Amino acid sequence: MRIVVAAVGRLKRGPESDLSERYVERAVKSGRAIGLRSLEVIEIAESRAREPQRRMLEESIALANVIPKDAATVLLDPRGETVDSNALTKRLRGWNDGGRDVAFVIGGPDGLAPTLSDQADLHLAFGALTWPHQLVRIMLLEQIYRATTILSGHPYHRE
Repeated sequence: MRIVVAAVGRLKRGPESDLSERYVERAVKSGRAIGLRSLEVIEIAESRAREPQRRMLEESIALANVIPKDAATVLLDPRGETVDSNALTKRLRGWNDGGRDVAFVIGGPDGLAPTLSDQADLHLAFGALTWPHQLVRIMLLEQIYRATTILSGHPYHRE
Protein backbone atom coordinates (compact mmCIF):
# COMPACT_ATOMS: atom_id res chain seq x y z
CA MET A 1 0.00 0.00 0.00
CA ARG A 2 1.10 3.52 -0.78
CA ILE A 3 -0.23 6.44 1.27
CA VAL A 4 -0.31 9.97 -0.10
CA VAL A 5 -1.11 13.01 2.02
CA ALA A 6 -2.01 15.82 -0.38
CA ALA A 7 -2.32 19.22 1.26
CA VAL A 8 -2.91 22.77 0.12
CA GLY A 9 -0.17 25.00 1.49
CA ARG A 10 3.43 24.49 2.42
CA LEU A 11 4.93 23.95 5.85
CA LYS A 12 7.77 26.37 6.46
CA ARG A 13 10.97 25.09 8.02
CA GLY A 14 10.55 24.90 11.76
CA PRO A 15 9.00 22.78 14.51
CA GLU A 16 5.84 21.88 12.57
CA SER A 17 7.85 20.70 9.59
CA ASP A 18 10.25 18.76 11.84
CA LEU A 19 7.39 17.02 13.62
CA SER A 20 5.68 16.22 10.32
CA GLU A 21 8.87 14.65 8.97
CA ARG A 22 9.36 12.68 12.18
CA TYR A 23 5.91 11.06 11.92
CA VAL A 24 6.45 10.26 8.25
CA GLU A 25 9.75 8.52 9.07
CA ARG A 26 8.19 6.59 11.96
CA ALA A 27 5.19 5.50 9.91
CA VAL A 28 7.35 4.30 7.03
CA LYS A 29 9.59 2.35 9.40
CA SER A 30 6.76 0.67 11.32
CA GLY A 31 4.67 0.26 8.17
CA ARG A 32 7.17 -1.95 6.37
CA ALA A 33 5.95 -4.96 8.35
CA ILE A 34 2.41 -4.48 7.05
CA GLY A 35 3.29 -3.76 3.42
CA LEU A 36 3.42 0.06 3.45
CA ARG A 37 5.55 0.87 0.41
CA SER A 38 5.67 4.63 0.91
CA LEU A 39 4.15 7.60 2.68
CA GLU A 40 4.45 10.73 0.62
CA VAL A 41 3.40 14.26 1.53
CA ILE A 42 2.56 16.36 -1.53
CA GLU A 43 2.15 20.07 -1.01
CA ILE A 44 -0.04 22.02 -3.40
CA ALA A 45 0.47 25.76 -3.77
CA GLU A 46 -2.43 27.90 -2.64
CA SER A 47 -4.39 29.43 -5.49
CA ARG A 48 -3.89 33.14 -6.04
CA ALA A 49 -7.36 33.61 -7.53
CA ARG A 50 -9.33 36.47 -5.99
CA GLU A 51 -12.71 34.72 -5.82
CA PRO A 52 -13.15 31.94 -3.21
CA GLN A 53 -15.00 29.65 -5.65
CA ARG A 54 -12.20 29.96 -8.19
CA ARG A 55 -9.54 29.28 -5.50
CA MET A 56 -11.44 26.21 -4.35
CA LEU A 57 -11.76 24.90 -7.91
CA GLU A 58 -8.09 25.47 -8.80
CA GLU A 59 -6.87 23.84 -5.58
CA SER A 60 -9.25 20.88 -5.99
CA ILE A 61 -8.03 20.28 -9.54
CA ALA A 62 -4.41 20.34 -8.35
CA LEU A 63 -5.22 17.93 -5.51
CA ALA A 64 -7.15 15.57 -7.81
CA ASN A 65 -4.13 15.39 -10.10
CA VAL A 66 -1.90 13.92 -7.36
CA ILE A 67 -4.33 11.28 -6.07
CA PRO A 68 -3.14 7.85 -7.22
CA LYS A 69 -5.44 6.06 -9.66
CA ASP A 70 -8.07 3.94 -7.89
CA ALA A 71 -6.86 5.05 -4.44
CA ALA A 72 -9.24 5.19 -1.52
CA THR A 73 -9.72 8.91 -0.94
CA VAL A 74 -10.14 10.39 2.53
CA LEU A 75 -11.01 14.07 2.75
CA LEU A 76 -10.28 15.97 5.94
CA ASP A 77 -13.57 17.76 6.46
CA PRO A 78 -14.83 19.58 9.56
CA ARG A 79 -18.31 18.21 8.79
CA GLY A 80 -16.99 14.68 8.31
CA GLU A 81 -17.19 11.56 10.41
CA THR A 82 -15.30 11.41 13.69
CA VAL A 83 -13.69 8.02 14.24
CA ASP A 84 -11.31 6.69 16.84
CA SER A 85 -7.84 5.40 16.04
CA ASN A 86 -8.96 1.77 15.94
CA ALA A 87 -11.75 2.52 13.45
CA LEU A 88 -9.36 4.41 11.17
CA THR A 89 -6.89 1.54 11.46
CA LYS A 90 -9.62 -0.94 10.48
CA ARG A 91 -10.40 1.09 7.35
CA LEU A 92 -6.72 1.27 6.42
CA ARG A 93 -6.41 -2.49 6.92
CA GLY A 94 -9.39 -3.05 4.61
CA TRP A 95 -7.97 -0.83 1.88
CA ASN A 96 -4.56 -2.46 2.25
CA ASP A 97 -6.08 -5.96 2.12
CA GLY A 98 -8.01 -4.90 -0.98
CA GLY A 99 -4.79 -3.80 -2.69
CA ARG A 100 -5.72 -0.11 -2.71
CA ASP A 101 -3.50 2.88 -2.16
CA VAL A 102 -4.87 5.62 0.09
CA ALA A 103 -4.90 9.39 -0.42
CA PHE A 104 -5.64 11.75 2.45
CA VAL A 105 -6.62 15.20 1.18
CA ILE A 106 -6.37 18.44 3.15
CA GLY A 107 -7.97 21.32 1.28
CA GLY A 108 -7.38 25.02 1.61
CA PRO A 109 -9.33 27.53 3.71
CA ASP A 110 -12.09 27.76 1.10
CA GLY A 111 -12.75 24.01 1.13
CA LEU A 112 -12.94 21.54 -1.75
CA ALA A 113 -14.97 21.53 -4.94
CA PRO A 114 -18.00 19.21 -4.94
CA THR A 115 -16.52 17.21 -7.83
CA LEU A 116 -13.66 16.13 -5.56
CA SER A 117 -15.73 15.93 -2.40
CA ASP A 118 -18.40 13.71 -3.95
CA GLN A 119 -15.84 11.06 -4.97
CA ALA A 120 -14.39 10.55 -1.49
CA ASP A 121 -14.54 7.18 0.25
CA LEU A 122 -14.51 8.90 3.65
CA HIS A 123 -14.96 12.41 5.00
CA LEU A 124 -12.92 12.53 8.20
CA ALA A 125 -13.14 15.16 10.95
CA PHE A 126 -10.85 15.76 13.90
CA GLY A 127 -13.74 16.90 16.07
CA ALA A 128 -15.85 20.02 16.05
CA LEU A 129 -12.99 22.40 16.83
CA THR A 130 -11.32 24.43 14.10
CA TRP A 131 -7.66 23.45 13.64
CA PRO A 132 -4.89 25.23 11.72
CA HIS A 133 -3.95 23.35 8.55
CA GLN A 134 -0.40 22.79 9.83
CA LEU A 135 -1.67 21.03 12.94
CA VAL A 136 -4.22 19.00 10.99
CA ARG A 137 -1.41 17.67 8.84
CA ILE A 138 0.67 16.73 11.90
CA MET A 139 -2.32 15.12 13.66
CA LEU A 140 -3.12 13.13 10.51
CA LEU A 141 0.47 11.92 10.16
CA GLU A 142 0.49 10.89 13.81
CA GLN A 143 -2.71 8.90 13.27
CA ILE A 144 -1.22 7.19 10.22
CA TYR A 145 1.83 6.31 12.33
CA ARG A 146 -0.45 5.09 15.12
CA ALA A 147 -2.37 2.90 12.65
CA THR A 148 0.85 1.32 11.35
CA THR A 149 1.91 0.51 14.91
CA ILE A 150 -1.49 -1.02 15.73
CA LEU A 151 -1.37 -3.15 12.57
CA SER A 152 2.20 -4.28 13.22
CA GLY A 153 1.58 -5.09 16.89
CA HIS A 154 3.84 -2.36 18.26
CA PRO A 155 2.92 -1.18 21.80
CA TYR A 156 2.73 2.57 20.92
CA HIS A 157 -1.09 2.64 21.03
CA ARG A 158 -2.79 2.01 24.36
CA GLU A 159 -6.48 1.62 25.01
